[in-house]
Parts: sequence; C-alpha cells; structure tokens
Amino acid sequence: MTSRVPSAGSGQSEEAAGEARAWISGYDARIRRRLVILVLLSLALCASFVLDLITGPSSMGVPHALKGLFGLGELSLPQRIIIFDVRVPAAIVAILVGAALSLAGAEMQTVLNNPLASPFTLGVSSAASLGAALALVLGIGIPGVPPDWIVSGNAFLFAFASVLLLQGMARARGAGVETLVLVGIAMVFTFNALVALVQFVASQDALQQLVFWTMGSLGRASWNKLAILAFLLIILLPLSLKDAWKLTALRLGEDRARSFGINVARLRFVSLVRVSLLAGTSVAFVGTIGFIGLVGPHIARLMVGEDHRFFLPTSVLTGALLMSLASALSKVLATGVVLPVGIMTALIGVPFFIFLIFTSRERT
Repeated sequence: MTSRVPSAGSGQSEEAAGEARAWISGYDARIRRRLVILVLLSLALCASFVLDLITGPSSMGVPHALKGLFGLGELSLPQRIIIFDVRVPAAIVAILVGAALSLAGAEMQTVLNNPLASPFTLGVSSAASLGAALALVLGIGIPGVPPDWIVSGNAFLFAFASVLLLQGMARARGAGVETLVLVGIAMVFTFNALVALVQFVASQDALQQLVFWTMGSLGRASWNKLAILAFLLIILLPLSLKDAWKLTALRLGEDRARSFGINVARLRFVSLVRVSLLAGTSVAFVGTIGFIGLVGPHIARLMVGEDHRFFLPTSVLTGALLMSLASALSKVLATGVVLPVGIMTALIGVPFFIFLIFTSRERT
C-alpha cells in the first residue's frame, strides 16, 4: 500500500481559505458593531428629543408635560401652545440643524483632508453673519423677500455665495486643497472685519440683536423653517450616501481615488455645494453654531471608522444628538431663562469629545 502525502499546494489553499473565513468573520463582526452603534444612537436621540420637549421655562411640571405629550392627560390651551407650537418645532429644528451641520462637517473634512475642517472653515459662518448684519443694522436685503425672512434670506445668500466664490477661484487657478483652505481662512478674516465695521456703525438695539443672532438660538424656530430644513436633508442625505464609496476612496489619497476612476475635482465641487446648502440654511435659521460641524464627525469617526457608508449616518445622528442635548441643557441651567444654544453646544461637545479621545487611545 502507498500512503498519500498532502501536497504543499493543498496546505496553502487550506490556509488561504482559513484566512479568508477569518477575514469575512471579522468584517461581519465590524458591520454588526456599527449597526448596533447606529441603533443605540437613534434610541439616545429619541430620549433626548423627549427630554427637550419636557424641559423649559414654564410652570408645567414634567409628569404633566409627559402625559400631555403622549395623550395620557388633558392640557389647557396655553399648555398645548407651549408644547406643540413652541417646544416641538424648536426640538425638531435642533435635531435637523445638528444633523445638517455634522453631515456638512463630515463631508468637508473628507474632501479637504483636514481634521480641523468644519462647515465654517471656508468662511460660511462669517459670510452668513455679514448677511445678517446688513439686514439687522442697515436694513439691506434681497428685493421681494418678506420682512420676516430678510435676515434668514441674507444669511443663506451670503453663505452660499461664499462657497461658490471660493470654488470658482480655486477652479480658475487649478488650486488644490491647501489653496482652498488658505483662501477660505482669508475670507473668514475679511468677512469678520466687515461684520465688525457694521457693528461699529450700528445702533444699540441693532447691535444687541446682531450679537444675540451670532450666539445661535432656537427661539426663531417655526414650522415653515422646519419644513425647509427637513426637505433639504431628505434631498441631500441620499446624495451624500450615494457618493459614500467615492468619499471613502478619497480618504486613501487623491492619487488612489483617481486610479479608481473618480473625478476628484468634480467630487469636491459637488460635496462643497452640499456643504454650503446645509450649513448656509442652518446658519440662516438659527444663527452661528460652529462647534457641531467639527466635533460631530470626529466622534462618529472614533466610533465607526472611515467607511462612509456608516460614517455619514453616524455623523448625522451624533450631530443631532449633541444639538438636542444642548437645546435641553440651555433651558435648565438658568431658572426661567433660555441660554443661547450656540454656547451649550461647546459645553456638551467638548467634554464628550475629550472623553472619547482618551478612551480610544486606551483601547489602542
């Protein structure tokens, strides 16, 4: 009888198959973990939304507010107005604005390959502040726009125009990412100087309104603004997810992305247009809130990594959660006073961000 000796090729193929199975198993585990994170963030956002609805400067107690919110108790007319005409629009706008700014920040950090990038790195916030200042102080606005919308219209127009101007300059010169960032920083200082000039000639009342606007506030929330923000997110979020694999490839470097057949210049332009629409509309409706767009994507990246199929949705949920928590916190820190939500975003986001940074380093 002759004994059979397994060939070297057979052993190598079995080893390769084992490695492939281990890789697939690890990949499936990572996918499940990321899905669990998305579910947990969604549940946390729902809880934060309810918390935002039951807090606020009124004599209505939390149990009574909860019963009225879920239809388990009777509400008087003033209480119904407080919950469904004041708190509900503000709470939903907080979620939408946080989602929009964080999504814009995630895309901008990717296309600029800059971890410090945010929707306001290229002057979007400063341009919006200039538009609002012209409306509040000098009464200059878009012809035909109703008086109630003149500030929001000016802020959006200037924010959107700043990104288009920057992109046009970059395309004309064939500039790269570094030039985009440098020109954007120069535009920030230019717009800030113009805002300071408008403040210098402003009356006391107009100056107070402008300063309050720049702090960010959800007090201007309304159902009309809510509908516009929701429509914009419904349109732009699927477009961002459609480019998810291109954005992921771009994180490997521009040369690698081009080797995959990706038009990097076009991808960057389309992404910046989305950023300008999201950030411009958000700033126009609630004022300057600059921290969410920076820290939201970083927190999402620490949780799910660079795969934009999960990174973009996680950024959306993270930004919405931070903004919702900031909205609730702004109503409970001082009795009978609603603090500017732009201040609260930093108080909420910075400690959480630092905690995640240190915990991620410990795991590595």
